[in-house]
Order: sequence, then C-alpha cells, then structure tokens
Amino acid sequence: MTDHPSTFKGEETHRPGIQWDDRASLHRVGDGDGVLDAAKGLRSGTFAELVTHMILLSEDERANYYIEKAGDREYHADEVAELSQRADFPRS
Repeated sequence: MTDHPSTFKGEETHRPGIQWDDRASLHRVGDGDGVLDAAKGLRSGTFAELVTHMILLSEDERANYYIEKAGDREYHADEVAELSQRADFPRS
C-alpha cells in the first residue's frame, strides 16, 4: 500500500489517476466522524479491495456505508459504483 510521501527529497511525488492501492477504511454512514473516527472503521484494506467489497453488497445495503480513503476523502455508494466500472479498476 502507498503512504503519503515524505518531504525529504519529495520530488515527483504526484502520481496521476486513482491510487487504487492507497489505504482506506469502510465506515457506516452517520458514524459521527470526530476524534475517534479511525477507530470506527469496520474494515480496512486498499481502496480497490474496499470498492470490491462494497460492490458485492446489495444496492440497498451499500447505501449504509462509505469508504474513507487516505487523506480523509469519502466515497459514498453512488460514486463507488461508478468507480467499479472504470477501465483502470483492478479486477481480481
């Protein structure tokens, strides 16, 4: 999995496209965020693994969860479904 790059000799740290191997965690919608947000994750893994996991859920159940990717970016059910259809999505 990738981590945020250090600033020491941090040239050319930007990689275009979606970083499917970034760290991510699965959360229940409405879990409250806050100071203990990281502890509220239900499952963790790479972004691609969690997109795959959410897509395997029924559409109704999927709406109850979101993925929080490294950098506090949240991806909710509709966006996750779109991402799973991308040509560059790593399929197993």
